[in-house]
Amino acid sequence: MPHDPEVGAVVVGFDKNINYYKIQYACLCIRENPGCLFIATNLDAVTHLTDAQEWAGNGAMVGAIKGCTKRDPIVVGKPAEFMLANIAEAFGMERHQICMVGDRLDTDILFGQDGGLSTMLVLSGVTSEKDLLSPDNKIHPDYYTNSLQDLLSVKQSVNT
Repeated sequence: MPHDPEVGAVVVGFDKNINYYKIQYACLCIRENPGCLFIATNLDAVTHLTDAQEWAGNGAMVGAIKGCTKRDPIVVGKPAEFMLANIAEAFGMERHQICMVGDRLDTDILFGQDGGLSTMLVLSGVTSEKDLLSPDNKIHPDYYTNSLQDLLSVKQSVNT
């Protein structure tokens, strides 16, 4: 199968139209193009395209390419450390002043914990309260709430 020898990076982001051709093309570029980078936007195991069910996330796509290239990707999204350093610098803040709010234990909350931030999990997305409180769960946020709307209630009570 021919491929472009000038490709210097393969970036894997979520793709609802992933197929064997795309996986093979990425594999060839990474294996055969000298210095070709393998970059992943995230390693999310699942994503929510509908409220009805979880769908295979970007981690599944990254896994297919990792399997055929035997290379680990450079992850540029959560929980990448350089991302946090850039945020702190851009806003002139110390890490203890930042709270990471998110709906995923394995990316959002882990990102915050690894970066020395306080963390808040919102239960309106991927992680359920059952998952959070499960004895099998090893990632625990500093705080959790049902939804982002709860934060507005806190803000209003502080302002009165």
